[in-house]
Amino acid sequence: MSKQCIVTKRSSVMGYHVSHSKRRTKRRVYANLQNHRLLNPATGKYMTVTVSAGGLRTLAKWDKAGRKYDLRRMLAEA
Repeated sequence: MSKQCIVTKRSSVMGYHVSHSKRRTKRRVYANLQNHRLLNPATGKYMTVTVSAGGLRTLAKWDKAGRKYDLRRMLAEA
């Protein structure tokens, strides 16, 4: 599994620790990625995917609106 959300394409980014004297050292800022077992509406089967917390909210919104999506296709694009 890649460390990238299949819905929002979020991944880790580089940032800085900044001290009081403004000295900067590099650090990584990680996305809130979770492994979830979700029902794929296109096939009716469950899939384990890496998705961010924001991506889960987006999928819930799409389900409520009746929007069609395919988790297999999203996983192939990620």
